[in-house]
Amino acid sequence: MAPSFQSAAFPTLRTPNGDIPADAPHWNPQRPSAMPHHRYQPAHQRVALPLTDRTWPSHRLERAPLWVPVDLRDGNQALAEPMDTGRKRRMFDLLVTMGFKEIEVGYPSASQTDFDFVRHLAHSGAVPDDVTVSVFTAARQDLIDRTIASVEGLPRTLVHLYTATAPTWRDVVLGRSRVEVHELIRDAAAYLMRRAEERPGADIRFEFSPEVFNLTEPDFVLEVCNSLTELWEASPDRPVVHNLPATVEIATPNVYADQIEYMNRHLARRESVILSVHPHNDRGTGVACAELAVLAGAQRVEGCLFGNGERTGNVDLVTLALNLYAQGVNPMIDFSDIDAVREAVEYCNRLPVHPRHPYGGDLVHTAFSGTHQDAIAKGMAHHAKQAAETGHPVEEAPWAVPYLPVDPGDIGRTYEEVIRINSQSGKGGIAHLLHTHRGLDLPQSMRPDFSRAVQRVTDATGQELSHQDLWDLFRTTYITSALDGPVALTSWSATEPLPGEHRFTCTLHVSGQEHTCQGTGNGPLSALADALRSVGITVDILGYTEHSTGTGPGSPAVAYAECRVNEVTCWGAGRDTSVLTASVHAVMSAVNRSLE
Repeated sequence: MAPSFQSAAFPTLRTPNGDIPADAPHWNPQRPSAMPHHRYQPAHQRVALPLTDRTWPSHRLERAPLWVPVDLRDGNQALAEPMDTGRKRRMFDLLVTMGFKEIEVGYPSASQTDFDFVRHLAHSGAVPDDVTVSVFTAARQDLIDRTIASVEGLPRTLVHLYTATAPTWRDVVLGRSRVEVHELIRDAAAYLMRRAEERPGADIRFEFSPEVFNLTEPDFVLEVCNSLTELWEASPDRPVVHNLPATVEIATPNVYADQIEYMNRHLARRESVILSVHPHNDRGTGVACAELAVLAGAQRVEGCLFGNGERTGNVDLVTLALNLYAQGVNPMIDFSDIDAVREAVEYCNRLPVHPRHPYGGDLVHTAFSGTHQDAIAKGMAHHAKQAAETGHPVEEAPWAVPYLPVDPGDIGRTYEEVIRINSQSGKGGIAHLLHTHRGLDLPQSMRPDFSRAVQRVTDATGQELSHQDLWDLFRTTYITSALDGPVALTSWSATEPLPGEHRFTCTLHVSGQEHTCQGTGNGPLSALADALRSVGITVDILGYTEHSTGTGPGSPAVAYAECRVNEVTCWGAGRDTSVLTASVHAVMSAVNRSLE
């Protein structure tokens, strides 16, 4: 038996022990935990799962459903500090600007603030002609009255009626039988319809949510929904919405998809019904539930931006919509400035968006790992090359860059955050940032040398380096070494007295002594090396490259030289508007670095 795990740091934990399960493979030595898992029932023991001939797995997501944000109602009621009218208005304006056409704006019978905001929308002219406002109400006459009063003057309204229908809720919360719950719902729905008819000319449609649908008997949900479809006189031009929420996630997403497909097949007057879903995220699979539900026939999805909501939240509309976008499907919502969306949501909710949140988090397009950075840098270069070859603008060319499912530029991100440097980073990412921000194109064989310099700094400080930090480190490591070291080139000239014969004349300061030197060679650098030999410094130039860092006659040139100096191999770099000066400085940088 393994001993209980009772350390000072983890005083209540107990290391799992007992016999390894008989059917466990030999490579899996996990033992049973003492946690009381027997208290919980699997989904198939809690609710009937009627579908066996499912077809949804063979379907594809080819178009966006109707997205319905519930940030102003379901998301708002989950906030420790609910939104006031000003914050609600900012959220509403954001949702309209992004292109949402149906917006749940509140629970007007639940609070004066919610009621006042609905009235604000009615009086302010803030609701565009093509946007439907949805309001939420429980199945009680006094709450329905308050709800109808709130929407007076709004041009298009969807009144969202809900009642819990699952057995535990019927027994524990409502204290009613199936028959009694159905009667309660029908009575409320009939009363809502009568109240709406008292407003001739008003465009009021209806939505019903059997709360905790996913734990309710399928035949009971079908019975209730079909009765309301008939009662509300649904037709293709005035459809009702039946919204089937996974109020509390209790199973894998495929189970929810089976439940939705069952309803999709069996709902009466199907062409007069909009089948909607409202997944929560208790198991962390709300996005998958929604996607599979759409495969199974759902036409409408309720959720919140960035997944705010009770407990672990509502399904995240940002992730859902951009998942479609990443598959080449138009999301029908504008996320071209994801940072502006996130900032507004954070302001309204007073909750931060996690830095690793899909698409919208600060770090989701960021690579610190060296192998990832190298792949991204190569992918970006390849993308630019392919765009040029096919005549496409870079921002419109087909996207296929490793580790980046969408082009960060499409959602308003700059490329600065794609590759960031810390102790885990590699030479490819470092080179990419220097190229992007400083126009440097480090030779492949030089990159490990500078990467080691970066590693020393990041290991010592434990901090991230910005692209400015990288440039400063590159400059002090290589470029300033040409002018600040044991060998100083105080004056020099290079001439070509005869074709192919170069002469280098210079004054050198070596260990405090001044030397006037001259050398010859088949090029200026070989002549410089010959001059250095006269003071006892043997230089072999093993590799050399140069390039301009921009366009135009004033653009600096950068030269890189790999030299063996007195049997020590070092890299050097020089930067100047003169290519010749840059190349001389590169050699002198290598000389001084080798002598440090």
